[in-house]
Amino acid sequence: MNFDVDRLVFTPDDVDLSRSPLAGHLDAETYVLGAFNPGLTRLPGGNLLMMVRVAEALRKPIRDGRVHAIRWEGEEGSAGRYVLDGWPLEHADTADPRKFLLQGNKWRVMALTSLSWLLPVELSPDGLEVVAVHYDRAVAPQGSWQCYGVEDARISRVDGRYWMTTCSVSPERHSTTLYSSDNGLDWRFEDMVLDHQNKDMLIFEGQVDGRYWAQTRPLGDLYFAYPPDSEWRAGPSINLATSPDLLHWKPCRKPGIRPHAATVATARMGGGTPPIRTERGWLSLWHGVEPHEIVGIYRTYWTILAADDPSRTVATQHPPLLEANPELTRPLEDQMYVRDVVFTTGIAEHGDVYVVASGEADLACRITHIPKSVFA
Repeated sequence: MNFDVDRLVFTPDDVDLSRSPLAGHLDAETYVLGAFNPGLTRLPGGNLLMMVRVAEALRKPIRDGRVHAIRWEGEEGSAGRYVLDGWPLEHADTADPRKFLLQGNKWRVMALTSLSWLLPVELSPDGLEVVAVHYDRAVAPQGSWQCYGVEDARISRVDGRYWMTTCSVSPERHSTTLYSSDNGLDWRFEDMVLDHQNKDMLIFEGQVDGRYWAQTRPLGDLYFAYPPDSEWRAGPSINLATSPDLLHWKPCRKPGIRPHAATVATARMGGGTPPIRTERGWLSLWHGVEPHEIVGIYRTYWTILAADDPSRTVATQHPPLLEANPELTRPLEDQMYVRDVVFTTGIAEHGDVYVVASGEADLACRITHIPKSVFA
């Protein structure tokens, strides 16, 4: 679908790396590989806030016969320091510019060519103008469980408080971590809340029957087949979990949003925006991935879940809501490294439209105004 208001509002060129948490730590040049996948919320004063994932990468990861990654180390809760690790080039597969695979293992072992941290970017109420960039409130690694970075914030406002889920990356595990804030700008680390490779966690903006709900997306290398005539396709799906306190989560027995057998466009899927209340139920925007080359084709879809039972679908559509828009990234052509990717991560109400925030091409932040009537 096409929408009248649809533009990039923040790009790698807008990041000042002299104010990065990594500044002054490395004896190597870095650059912004991407400023993308922004969590979105409305601040108490009315402006919007994006928590932008800044993927800060080595300009030359390969040198002296080794491929390098950036790693945080230090005491838990401290600013720590950033160091470089190198692996022999002959043991690494570097086909994907975002990461490299270490060969010779019985399972997939990889490292990243960048380290991600979160940058608060304040926007005008309609999300179209940058008001301030809060480098002094950046969220960066502070423990061994996130020594390879903090990624892909999703922000929910529940019971008058802001809650932000993030992906924390380390050799220990690829986990979901939770932060909270009174004002949407100053974030406090709460704890790790989901274990290895259970990510894309989206907290519903309200309780159901006295419990907090969340969408999750566990990953794995093995899925059991549905019957041959099933309407569902085996593979990654969006699951549900409930909690009494937002810290301790129990999986829901009923399935959530699953891939349909009739299309490969959503053969892989994951959560996008935190579900919000509408007159019809909980509105959930999510991504479907069609297998294609290394990365795949990412599109945004929507589903409305029953207000009293989020495991039940009230409405959905198979055509995508958003697709990658090459015209938006054409001015950034020399910085492109993946294509056909839109990754929606935030939503906020603004009159008769929803302000929807997405990462475009793993490169920049895209804002789209989508009329509420689309989901009526």
